[in-house]
Formats: sequence, C-alpha cells, structure tokens
Amino acid sequence: MATMRTLFLNPPSYEGFDGGAGARYQARREIRSFWYPTWLAQPAALNANSKVIDAPADDLDVEEVLRRARGFELCVLHTSTPSFDNDVRVAQALKKQNPDMRIGFVGAHVAVLPEESLKAAPVLDFVAREEFDYTLLEIAEGRPYETISGLSYRKNGDILHNPDRMLIADMDALPSVLDVYKRDLTVENYYIGYLKHPYLSIYTGRGCPARCSFCLWPQTVGGHVYRTKSAAKVIAEMSRAKEMFPQVKEFFFDDDTFTADLPRAAEIAKGLGKLGITWSCNSRANVPYEYLKTFKENGLRLLLVGYESGNQQILNNIKKGVRVDIAKEFTKNCRKLGIIIHGTFILGLPGETPETIEESIKYACKLNIDTIQVSLAAAYPGTELYRQAMTNKWYDEKTLVRNDGTQASAIQYPHLPSAAIEAGVKRFYSKFYARPTPIFRMLVSMAKDPVERRRRLREGKEFLDYLRGRQKCADVRVAPRNEPAKETIPA
Repeated sequence: MATMRTLFLNPPSYEGFDGGAGARYQARREIRSFWYPTWLAQPAALNANSKVIDAPADDLDVEEVLRRARGFELCVLHTSTPSFDNDVRVAQALKKQNPDMRIGFVGAHVAVLPEESLKAAPVLDFVAREEFDYTLLEIAEGRPYETISGLSYRKNGDILHNPDRMLIADMDALPSVLDVYKRDLTVENYYIGYLKHPYLSIYTGRGCPARCSFCLWPQTVGGHVYRTKSAAKVIAEMSRAKEMFPQVKEFFFDDDTFTADLPRAAEIAKGLGKLGITWSCNSRANVPYEYLKTFKENGLRLLLVGYESGNQQILNNIKKGVRVDIAKEFTKNCRKLGIIIHGTFILGLPGETPETIEESIKYACKLNIDTIQVSLAAAYPGTELYRQAMTNKWYDEKTLVRNDGTQASAIQYPHLPSAAIEAGVKRFYSKFYARPTPIFRMLVSMAKDPVERRRRLREGKEFLDYLRGRQKCADVRVAPRNEPAKETIPA
C-alpha cells in the first residue's frame, strides 16, 4: 500500500542535548554524547517512503530542518517531558511552513498524557501512544483515524482516544533498522564516552521484567514482559551489520536489560563470538559468573550496569530487586574476567539523606568500576516515582531542565533540599575520578591510542567545565519563542 511521504524527526534542541536512546535525554550530558534514534528508525523501517532526521546528532538548527522538511506530508516528532515545550515550537515552525502537513508526537510523555499534550499543543494533529510502530504505519497509509488503535487525535474540535494498541508479540516480524541507519544516519556522529568510536546500537527486544519505580520505558511504553527477537534473527542481523558498517568498532544492545533472559543472551553471545564482533549491553548487577565467562569469551567488552545507590534501603524503596552484596560479588567477577563496567548511579531517590549520598560515593569507589554516570532522580509522568513525588509534594516538574539545557533536581525533601542533591552529584564525580586508579587507567588508554587520546582530552575539558558549573547560554538550535507553547498539565 502506498504511504505518505513521512519525516521522522528528533527535533533541534539545546547544544549537546541527546536526541536518541529511545528517549530524548532529560538534559545535556556532562560529556557530549548521542544515542541512536532507534525508536524512530523502527517505524521508518516499516515505511519505505520515509526519512529520519536526527537534528541534535547532525548539529542541525531549526532553519536547516525546515529546509529539509519541505515536501513531506506527515511529520512525527519524538518528544519527552523536559523537551516538550521546545518540540512544540519546532512543530509550530513546521506547520507554519506547510499548513497541510500532518504532525504528531510520540514518546513516553504523550503516551501517558495524550489529552494534556493535545490541549497544550494545538498544532498537533495526533499523538501515538504505547508502541507506536504500526500506529504510524497505518496513519501513513491514510487509514481513517477512528480505525487506528493507540491513537489520540482531534476531530471537529474534540480530542478523541482510540482503544490501546496491544504490545507487539512477534518481534521477529519487525524489519531491521540497519537499512534506515545506512540511508539516513552518519554513524560517526554518534558517540558515548565509555563505548568505542564509532559504535552502533540496536534493540533485540523490548520490555523489562524489573519493577524499578523510577524507570520510564517499562512503565509507559515497553511493558514488563521482555519480548525478544529470536537468537537466530539477532545473529543474522549482526552478521549483516558487520558487513554494512565496517568502520564500527563496537555494537551495543540497548534492550532495557539484555541479560534478563540469560540462556538467550548466551546463545546470541556464542553467535557473536563466531562473527568476531566486539559488543556490550545493559545488565543488572546479578549475572552469575558462568554466564559472564561465556559472554567475555565471545566478544563482550563492557556492561552498562545500573547500581543506582550503595544503600540497601534505598534500593528496596525503588524496588530495584538487587542486593548490595550480590552487586559487589558480580562486580568482583567482572573484574576477574576483564569485563569493563560503566556504572550508573542516581542521587535523590526516596530515602536519600546526606549520609546515604556519602555511602553511595564510598560504595562506587570501593567497587572500583571503570567509569560512572551520576544522575539526579527524575520523576517522569507515568512512573511510580512520579506518583509518589506528587502525592508527597517532593516534585517541581518546572525545574527538570534549566534554561541552558543542564539537568536540575526536580525532587527535594524536607530534610534534603535540591541544592544539596545537585552538589552531591559534583562531589560524587570529583571523589570517584580524583583517585589514582581511574587516572592511571585513562593515561594508559591514551598512551596506547592517539585517537583515544584526542577524544579523552576533549571529553576531559567538557567534564571539567561541568564540574565548574559553567552555565552556557542556550544554543540557537532551540526553536524561537515567538509562539510559546502552553504549560503541560500533569495527570
């Protein structure tokens, strides 16, 4: 069936604002990084008459996006809670240029708040909820809106909501995103500090069985059932990826928890080992030694692990489902096997105190993992943490992102103000990276590889600028405010 000419757009935003990772990251990162726009590439792969534009990664401003958007009949923008107002302004500019263009938003924010989003942004014709791949295909095919599951839209001045769309059961039926990547993206524009450059990321499945109260996607779009492509399908896709992108040095599986199905992960790993592929993935801190050994022997280089906190009560509060002692043993096993760990931590979760912040800092240093990311707790609509924060009046959503794109602490407690949580993030980074071991590791890697040396020097400057709290003005990529968007109304 013929389809409308469709543009899948990650809108321009603040300089360095990450437009990928399946969600638009809540702010500029400490080091400029970009994930692949896989959640847009997947529906684009279903629609041959389409194009993906990733404005942040390609360093495009609004004017350039408008130039490239001419001739498209349908435009789908990926949005998020902190980027919503700016994304609406981009949509307004698109509609002003082409009043006949149909414009819709996708993403966790509009999936949870479809009514509020459409009311706040009259420029939108629709929002696609839940897993939106087939919803967007049916829109592009020109089907009547009232027949499309998972769609909220306008009709005769009213906002209507169709029944929910069932989650995709047969993940093998989805076409590969590799052709879209090859056609529309420049892989060299995507880089993450702890991954080899250039890297490439894909999803082999959606959903996560864990129940972490803060985690956005399982609670809003992906669900808590891990639905996967078959191991054979993944191995065949990775064989093709290796041929299509010979410059890529590392492949990252961006599934919420790739290790949630260990026998499948081991089968995939053995296939990757035969292909000679270097790979990495998201993991929980509880993978048994024998599986870690299998992964390492078959090309695993790095695990991205969410430790979140070094305090067991906080982990219990957020339903993390991992014990601190198990996480320590897991980390010890990774070190023994030579598996690199990038550990992520969150400050400001329920139960946080000045003492638990220091406990987490000491815990991270004692774990002796390779690199870390420390985030501020963000209570997104649709999550259990958001409901808790709103009920207890911990949360001010207007403070999620400052006017220069850097993240702010939107959660605070009577005993722990937001300024103390934000200060804890900088202290965490400073104490972790000022130790001799991380410095030595970095110097060794820089000495071995001149490309790595140039990259680390650039990242080091960006990181030091962050620690100094340097506040730069918002870049002109942000859409002009001549038609301000209304405030989003929380549920």
